[in-house]
Amino acid sequence: MHAAGPKNPLHGITLEKMLTELEAHYGWEMLGRVIKINCFNFHPSIKSSLVFLRRTPWARQKVEELYIDSLPDLKAKTAEPMEEAFEDIPAEEAPVQQATAQEEADFNR
Repeated sequence: MHAAGPKNPLHGITLEKMLTELEAHYGWEMLGRVIKINCFNFHPSIKSSLVFLRRTPWARQKVEELYIDSLPDLKAKTAEPMEEAFEDIPAEEAPVQQATAQEEADFNR
């Protein structure tokens, strides 16, 4: 599979996390096109894909390779802090989420 160690990009990343991030980024349809395996093309789910990938080393290797190739895109997508979205808005005008009556009641208990 892959060498262990902190310098390995897959160190500490579970197969489930890899698959979840890839599915969120590409979607099942695109994953099925890139890696031609039935668990991505017919009734896809994380659970069924994990079962197949854990039993099939060549398929798992392809998923790991795609994950490594996609890391720059995945990191860029998750690294965008929400504060940047409101950077140009003065603090007085930035949207503020109001607590619901139930949340206020729970807080004041």
